Amino acid sequence: MDSERQFTMCFSGHRPEKLPCADDMARNRLKSLIYKGVYDAVGEGYTRFISGMAKGVDLWAAEAVLDLRRTNPQIRLVCAFPYEGHGKTWRGYDRWLISHVAEAADEIIYVSKGYNKDCMRARNFYMVDRSSKLLAVVSDYRSGTGQTIRYAQKCGLEVDIIDVSGGI
Repeated sequence: MDSERQFTMCFSGHRPEKLPCADDMARNRLKSLIYKGVYDAVGEGYTRFISGMAKGVDLWAAEAVLDLRRTNPQIRLVCAFPYEGHGKTWRGYDRWLISHVAEAADEIIYVSKGYNKDCMRARNFYMVDRSSKLLAVVSDYRSGTGQTIRYAQKCGLEVDIIDVSGGI
């Protein structure tokens, strides 16, 4: 395993509407768990983080990386967009957040030129293939996140799972 991959962590998780975040308190608890996962990874020597730029977990994890980068300048954030134009139709806070994260990123990757039915899976596999650790937030294992977890386990990645199926 090359040294860059050895110290790279990626993220997977459901969109906010598929998470049991009924209120701001639950959402903030989940964001704290994600932040702790990123913080612990930095403590283990991880310096490169890949976000898939989806609403919810991916962008919350990217926010944590950017926050920790303020005091750890060696930290790098890679934004792996599933396709060019992803997020362009979002509105409000989601649109601001994806733009803010992308502007602050150290690297931007577009896995597919345009949207197609496999671009999300291709993005997830791209991230796993370039990482040694996955932080996943899951409530339904029959999902893209579940598929990403299984692929990461098959590839031998360390997988940290925040299972929210029983609530947060």
